[in-house]
Amino acid sequence: METPALNPIAPRPKKKLHRRALSDHSQRIRHTVQWIFLALNAWIGIQFLLWVLSLEHPSSWSVPRPSGVEGWLPIAGLMNAKYLFVTGRIPAIHPAAMFLFLIFVAISLLFKKAFCAWLCPIGTLSENLWKLGRRIFRRNLQLPKWADIPLRGLKYLLLAFFAFIIGTMSAEALEDFMTSPYGIIADVRMLNFFRDISVTGAVIVSLLVLLSMLIQNFWCRYLCPYGALLGLVSILSPVKIRRDTEACIDCAKCARACPMQLPVDKLVQIRSAECSACLLCVTACPADNALQFALPPHAAETAAERWYRRALPPARIAFVLAILFFAVVFYAKATHHWQSEIPQHVYAHLVPRANETNHPGP
Repeated sequence: METPALNPIAPRPKKKLHRRALSDHSQRIRHTVQWIFLALNAWIGIQFLLWVLSLEHPSSWSVPRPSGVEGWLPIAGLMNAKYLFVTGRIPAIHPAAMFLFLIFVAISLLFKKAFCAWLCPIGTLSENLWKLGRRIFRRNLQLPKWADIPLRGLKYLLLAFFAFIIGTMSAEALEDFMTSPYGIIADVRMLNFFRDISVTGAVIVSLLVLLSMLIQNFWCRYLCPYGALLGLVSILSPVKIRRDTEACIDCAKCARACPMQLPVDKLVQIRSAECSACLLCVTACPADNALQFALPPHAAETAAERWYRRALPPARIAFVLAILFFAVVFYAKATHHWQSEIPQHVYAHLVPRANETNHPGP
């Protein structure tokens, strides 16, 4: 008797669903971390604004300058990181920018682009904007691949531009830039951009807000060079979204939940630089142990042992993020490398004239 030919397009047999025994709390934990870090940034921003106002309108009250505001100077952080690498010396101007930059790079080495989905205030606002847009417009737009893929390359082009400029600067040029009046008060000029925003600037910001409501993570997906750098670093991370093909029921809910439109349901592990470790795919998965944010398994382990020993619970991720962040900040403060070495009278002279300070050029 002849064996009947197999139909190559026949549907695969439906797998039995083994539902999770425990509830998934990853999004609750991640959102808690997001809002705590956003509140911290808001507090730093208010303190920084009060410090600027106290110098613009001298009075009997004074506010210390919060060095944490330098986290909003990623270019300064990259420049100072290169200066440290070339000279072996911690820079005197905006050292906090460098320490924060190194923290976020270390996070990417450990947990993929977790900075973007867990800590970044812009990432938090962007995520809430597309969720608001989904409520208002009933859906988010998805660009076709022929438009989406080239647009994703924009952030890498911006990163290449900044990397080329900084990469060609000598240690002396970096130091001259940072110690120039422009470099000293780069944070104040950044603040003044929003305080005295032009019509063109307001239109651009409004357009970005609208696009962020229509398209998931528009800024992060297409325009953020910082996220591009952290994404490239995150490729080296041993921790990845991993799918157990035996436990997976091929429902594709993980792929539909992914805000970066990654084919999670088709891969065994997600190596993409676009993955931000938001864990939305893990939350959407209904099958027990089918999808986890985990270290690579050992071949000798059983499936149960693999997930138990290698999967990283969201609470552990939050704990490590907090320990790493505050440990480095404490070290920088304890060694007196957190505050910029700028006398108060220099700030008192430069801050009120911030908009008159010209860019010195690289």
